[in-house]
Amino acid sequence: MLANELYGLKKDLRERGIVFAYSGYVTENVLSGVGDALKKKLAIEDADTKTIRSVFAVFVEQMQNIIRYSVEQLPSPDLPPSADHPAELRYGILTIGQEGADYVVHAGNLVMKSDVPRMRERLSAIQAMNREQLKFAYKEQLRSGPDEHSKGAGIGFIEIARRASSPIEFDFMDIDGKLAFFALKATI
Repeated sequence: MLANELYGLKKDLRERGIVFAYSGYVTENVLSGVGDALKKKLAIEDADTKTIRSVFAVFVEQMQNIIRYSVEQLPSPDLPPSADHPAELRYGILTIGQEGADYVVHAGNLVMKSDVPRMRERLSAIQAMNREQLKFAYKEQLRSGPDEHSKGAGIGFIEIARRASSPIEFDFMDIDGKLAFFALKATI
């Protein structure tokens, strides 16, 4: 990319209030490194402790969703699969920005089109919950364990909604007959 193109991208991100942007293959090391920088940036801005914890928690959940569920992936044949080194690298995009006094975390990745109805139903239910309902749903999910489609505890979307200051927003865009692009926004 030439300097003017890259500068144009930087300028566009800044005009949109984006303070962090990552697009690429995500690993636990990337999550950790960007997370450290994010905490420092928020501390420098004098964000209160609750806000820092919430933005960081939402960031981690969003990155974990990409690591676990993005269908855009590269196999990693050099490393045997383990907890520290999954068998593949997953691709996604995540931005953190400000809209007025609020922080906003956007994340997106490719999903199977066949998963969209189930995801839309789950996210719509979470989006409609109030604080008490989210708290109850969180505790119930922890007690009952993950559903059959979960690669974690099954509480990620609920945790994001609990930390958000307004209902989460989400959208899907058809890419082709098999794939859709999933986007999730949390305002803190």
